[in-house]
Amino acid sequence: MFASEKYPGVPQIEPNLISPKNAFIVQDVEITPIEVMHLKLPVLGFRVNDFTYITDANHIEKKEKEKIRGSKVLVLNALQKANHISHYNLQEAIDLAREIGAEKTYFTHISHKLGLHGQVEKELPENITLAHDGLQLAL
Repeated sequence: MFASEKYPGVPQIEPNLISPKNAFIVQDVEITPIEVMHLKLPVLGFRVNDFTYITDANHIEKKEKEKIRGSKVLVLNALQKANHISHYNLQEAIDLAREIGAEKTYFTHISHKLGLHGQVEKELPENITLAHDGLQLAL
């Protein structure tokens, strides 16, 4: 879809470049990009009003954390219990969630190595839970 010669039937899109330095508007809603690191690769999470979504991260600079503070809901990756090269492990995700202080945090981008849902839930602080298929949040 990005080739100069379009193959018939390929979706036609108009790309819009975004920068972690500037918020942007989509249908009257401000979206704030948050630059996070996925090992050595900068990727983006996003904040929409009081909701912040970050996955595929293992480090967030202090200035980018400031964009997250005040979120009521945080969605964050917690891949597994063991350390991982490019994702937060469970304890790192818990520590970051506590640092941010959102009213509710949901862990996503989790693997089978994290453990059984019911068991892991018992290990989490009160305002942190595992996300699950079919989860719906009102924003």
